[in-house]
Amino acid sequence: MRAQRSAGAGAPPTAEGDGVDPGAEPAPPARPAPAVHTPIPEAAVPPPDPIAPPALHPPPSASPPPPLPAPAPAQSSPELEPEPKREPAPDPLAGAGVAAVTGPPGVRRRRRSPRARLLAVLALLVVIGAIVLVLSSREGPKPVKAPPAPAVVRVLVPEGETRAQIALIAAHDGIRGDYRVASRSSPLLNPATYGAPARTPDLEGFLFPATYDEYPGAPATRLVSDQLTAFREEVPASVLARAKGLGITPYQLIIVASMVEREALIPGDRAKIAAVIYNRLHAGMPLGIDATIYYAVELRENVATYTHELTEEQLHIDSPYNTRIHVGLPPTPISNPGLASLEAAARPAHVSYLYYVAGADGCGEQVFSNTAAAFEADVAAYKQAVARNHGHAPVCKKK
Repeated sequence: MRAQRSAGAGAPPTAEGDGVDPGAEPAPPARPAPAVHTPIPEAAVPPPDPIAPPALHPPPSASPPPPLPAPAPAQSSPELEPEPKREPAPDPLAGAGVAAVTGPPGVRRRRRSPRARLLAVLALLVVIGAIVLVLSSREGPKPVKAPPAPAVVRVLVPEGETRAQIALIAAHDGIRGDYRVASRSSPLLNPATYGAPARTPDLEGFLFPATYDEYPGAPATRLVSDQLTAFREEVPASVLARAKGLGITPYQLIIVASMVEREALIPGDRAKIAAVIYNRLHAGMPLGIDATIYYAVELRENVATYTHELTEEQLHIDSPYNTRIHVGLPPTPISNPGLASLEAAARPAHVSYLYYVAGADGCGEQVFSNTAAAFEADVAAYKQAVARNHGHAPVCKKK
């Protein structure tokens, strides 16, 4: 509103007629009269601006303005904070044409600091991660793949194989090195401790037959060590201790078992063949076992397996392994026997047989006899069966 001035205010004083002493000190200029405010209806008074600077105090003589209505309480909001109780400092932008950002009366909207924004983003990421975990847990745990097992090579050594035959198996399965050289000797086993002669040439008979898991490219010495360890673990000491009661050494018991392994075609014949060997030894007769002659031929011709029928010349081969012309046991085992043949050699059947020959029916059973005449008849029957089969061993026709 515009202030109204009273009449005569501000007129220059005169020297006469106004009661002023000329000799007195000049009076100070008169203070302008205070402005007179005309009352304004309450409805026309605008609400105070919380951002605007506080109004200047009215002159002392002015009457106080009518009370303004109290502002309504501000609604709580996550982004709005109530104005502190102290009066805000004057806004330098007020009145300069810059509009203040305001909210409801008594509430000021503040801009977020960079740190607050960062915390908000992190909180959002945490919530998103929690949601992802909840959704993934509903699908169930994923199976954990086990690491691949290291590759192994299974080396199967059957019962009754010789060192030369095992060497072929080892080479076929990727065993590195010369098995025949590796099986000559080993610090794990000394044949002399079993009663073998001091000059025993190799470990034939102690290379226990079994299935061995080896790593690809394992050395032949590793396979030999595993076989010798298996022999010491699998062959009970009680089996070898039976040799003393039979009048032989444990090494000779292994020799007998090696012949039983090569001669017996069915398990029931093992103990009976062992009995024939002991009976002939006690009688001072040559054993006449063809399996020992096959071993002699393989050594002489340096072959792992001789598969042909023995010729008349081979039946008279000059070798300590020819049990047709030499009395007693061969100098070493002729194969590597399994536990069943070792037990048969340790516990032979209680029979008086001195002879046996393959049955003419070709079913694997041996025909046993006590006399040479019975034996010759059994041999003739077998030869006739071979002739009927065009020179080959007879074939079993039993179902």
